[in-house]
Amino acid sequence: MANTVVFMGTPANALPVLGALLGAGHLIKGVYTQPDRPAGRGRGLEASPVKQEALLRGLPVYQPPSWRAPQALQGLAALSPDVIVVAAYGRILPPEVLRLPKYGCLNVHPSLLPHYRGPSPVVTALLDGEAATGVTIMAMDEGMDTGPVVAQRVVPVEDADTGDALTQRLFEVGADLLVESLPRWIKGELEAVPQDPGKATLTRRITKEDGLMDWRQPAAQLWRQVRALDPWPGAYTLWQGKLLKVLDASVAGGPGRGAPGQVFLLGEGRLGIATGDGVALEVRRLQLEGRRPLGVVEFLRGHPDLVGSRLPS
Repeated sequence: MANTVVFMGTPANALPVLGALLGAGHLIKGVYTQPDRPAGRGRGLEASPVKQEALLRGLPVYQPPSWRAPQALQGLAALSPDVIVVAAYGRILPPEVLRLPKYGCLNVHPSLLPHYRGPSPVVTALLDGEAATGVTIMAMDEGMDTGPVVAQRVVPVEDADTGDALTQRLFEVGADLLVESLPRWIKGELEAVPQDPGKATLTRRITKEDGLMDWRQPAAQLWRQVRALDPWPGAYTLWQGKLLKVLDASVAGGPGRGAPGQVFLLGEGRLGIATGDGVALEVRRLQLEGRRPLGVVEFLRGHPDLVGSRLPS
């Protein structure tokens, strides 16, 4: 007999987990996602990617604005799930929800817990220059990512990884790990291992201000910033009173020329910016505020005075 599951998730990165559960034959009794939000220039309400996918698959969707309302808990209890699976739902579950399913609530978390608990595990791992991160299947408790570990899998970090690309890959790996682990968890074949609080690290919520580039930093750190904060908030600097996004960059082989923030040509069609450790950051793609993204050659054709300027730190 198939296990009955309630799935909770919101962004597109959670879709591989929902798809894997369905592909493995689990009976999805309901999909919980955050309420529709205003989006676009018209500020009309837009459904989350998880809601859109659930409706396409004919799954019942629930969007309680709060878990404090008794009817929200009663509606969930009426579904009688064997287990609740959570992937980037974006809401804290109260104890009444955690205690409801027979086999508890399992969370797909994109880090190797207890490292990188909290709201920005992928971005923080990239900013820290980790060579590898991973995904954890965790039995949820009332803390912030403090529950015991059911399963883990290591995932290497590639040089080309952005925050979005690595998050997507981690949830794809997490989806596979979940459907491998869930039957064994329900049969009692897997032991949930408590996390070591002494090894825990906590991440914080990323803000737009985190994207501002400080050219006094080493080139490698700035390169990680460009990758980690793609697509939001993006890495940016200021030039001629406007926001200038750095969309693609790498650590150049040669030294920087001048003080940190000095812009110069590395060669024909190659743009460098001096950094705090004397190494140049090569910039390949830029976007000036209010304009479309451009490769360096095209950007300099329209804005040749960028070369020779000094960007603020």
